[in-house]
Amino acid sequence: MQALSWSIQYPERLRHSIVIASAPNLSAQNIAFNEVARQAILTDPDFHGGHFYAHNTLPRRGLRVARMIGHITYLSDDVMDAKFGRALRNAEISYSTQAVDFQIESYLRYQGDKFSEYFDANTYLLITRALDYFDPASKFDGNLSKALEKSLCKFLVISFTTDWRFSPTRSREIVKALVDNARDVSYAEIDAPHGHDAFLLEDPRYHRILAAYFDRISSET
Repeated sequence: MQALSWSIQYPERLRHSIVIASAPNLSAQNIAFNEVARQAILTDPDFHGGHFYAHNTLPRRGLRVARMIGHITYLSDDVMDAKFGRALRNAEISYSTQAVDFQIESYLRYQGDKFSEYFDANTYLLITRALDYFDPASKFDGNLSKALEKSLCKFLVISFTTDWRFSPTRSREIVKALVDNARDVSYAEIDAPHGHDAFLLEDPRYHRILAAYFDRISSET
């Protein structure tokens, strides 16, 4: 989204823009996920209206839940099932409402605990809100083609088939708007099982596409 925004704000300063696993704006579902995560932080008793450092504490419980929610949305159902399925941590089920019986529960809690130790809660709130408000087409009555009219650079747009949070459909919206403006745009839709997290992983096809594009940039200098 930042790369896309820079191409609009500073058209004379960008020669290339690579937009990966993104969208021209967040869907209502995405905004909803962000709001639930924010509420987990805002309702943590240790949040103190954002002044938690002054109270010598951190809203760790809220951050844990926020991270767990986010992490679920970054993975595909297939990957989660293949990695964890219904595997149990122990041979017997405790049938306790507070127990951590399933491997997926343990994994999410681990991710939440780790995240709560290093990520600032106010930063999390600000970043997710910025994502919610991002919508360059809003100034043009929802016309993305008009919004991208100012962009002059060359584009590479990449999406992943199982990314249901930032689906290929949303990337194709960006591609269409650029084609409407006769811009130089390449598009790759990669068949990867990992969901949104695919953009962080070492998928050979993904890396080959990026490498080829960077070679193209290098040849122009």
